[in-house]
Amino acid sequence: MPRIGPAKLLFPLRGLLLAGAAGLLLGAGTASASTATTPLAADLARQLSLAGPHDGAYVYDLNTGQTLFSDRATTARPPASVEKLYTATTALQLLGPSARLTTSVLGVGRLAPGGVWEGDLYLRGGGDPTFGSTGFIQSHYGGVGASVTTLVTQLVRVDGIHHVTGSVLGDESMLDSLRGEPSSGYAPDPFLEGTLSALAFNRGESGSSSAPHAPAAYAAHELWAALKSDGVSIHGRSGEAVTPPTATPLAQVASPTLEELLGLMLPPSDNFFAETLVKDLGARFAGSGTTAAGAGLVERTIGSMLGSRPTVLDGSGLSPADRTSPYLVVRLLITLAGSAIGNVVRSHMAVAGRTGTLALRMRHTGAAGRCQGKTGTLTGVSNLAGYCRTANGHTVAFAVFTDGIAIEAAHTFQDHIAISLADATLAGAVPAPPPAPSPGVSAPGAAVAP
Repeated sequence: MPRIGPAKLLFPLRGLLLAGAAGLLLGAGTASASTATTPLAADLARQLSLAGPHDGAYVYDLNTGQTLFSDRATTARPPASVEKLYTATTALQLLGPSARLTTSVLGVGRLAPGGVWEGDLYLRGGGDPTFGSTGFIQSHYGGVGASVTTLVTQLVRVDGIHHVTGSVLGDESMLDSLRGEPSSGYAPDPFLEGTLSALAFNRGESGSSSAPHAPAAYAAHELWAALKSDGVSIHGRSGEAVTPPTATPLAQVASPTLEELLGLMLPPSDNFFAETLVKDLGARFAGSGTTAAGAGLVERTIGSMLGSRPTVLDGSGLSPADRTSPYLVVRLLITLAGSAIGNVVRSHMAVAGRTGTLALRMRHTGAAGRCQGKTGTLTGVSNLAGYCRTANGHTVAFAVFTDGIAIEAAHTFQDHIAISLADATLAGAVPAPPPAPSPGVSAPGAAVAP
């Protein structure tokens, strides 16, 4: 979800600035600048001139390998939630689309006759943003998620535990215990719509507690209560603690696949999912379950794919200190096009007039159902990037950053540009698509300056 403050207009418009367009023939690997000579380029230039001086755009025809429009395309600006494209791509690159995150129950003690577990149970979080109650998962994620009920079923029906002499303790040690991200100074942030934890039950609920490990303790209490509701007697308390290394695995529940998690994250632009995922990446591949470790990994991964690094401080784009450019975003879209990773990312972008953050935009226009994108919104920042299928079957990748104006106005300019792309009849035949590039390898002709 976007971070939007009360200010609707941060910068006054400074007149009408007619933007130029660059025509680049990427197949030849050379660039030749030109003015906005095509009707499409002239229309896009006019729209951006009306949007004011704090904007930029880049449009590329994937079928002909030609840049259709470029205006201030390399100026780095806050991506807002367009940043989630970088997070999603890195996660797919490193984890793979079928990866799952596991929440486990482990025990210290032994199972005695009569189904008595003599010792403590530990609920260890694995950074799954969907973990919670069945009702919450149904209402928030359409039933796709990891339920505490599954753990109870395994412990009672499979392991045969009917009595616990010890306590039920929550372990969130896989990730750090900072509840927010950089834009909030790592303090709890309402724009996250959740509280970050490796063991976040119902998006990190903590009840009335403000103790340092309150989310973990709350999750343990929910398991404790669910076990008791299923007839298990528990003599100990619920609380929080780190799982001892000698603990025995007893039960586990897996998250949806990463591909499914991205289907829950990208269309509605879920900040909680993105910030949890970036910490998960840090824990698994950078030696630390922190936002900084995960964000640094995203920055390096995208930089190695594109040959130029964005500035990445978080997973969601909530930080106004994140920086990227329309050109770099389109470079990513070009690189991903036709690849297995790219197909996953594209399939979960919001669809104009249909789904996600674009469900109410561009309805009853040529863009409806034919443009897919990732929106990004902060106070004074509004961006849109994605793909459009043109009237004669070309696929174009585009990114439009329109900053410093009212969000509603920015959406109007972005929508007009997307509609213009969808309605366009572009020169050149529509050839067979090129072979899909390997992950991390640029698509043919992608590495060209705007």
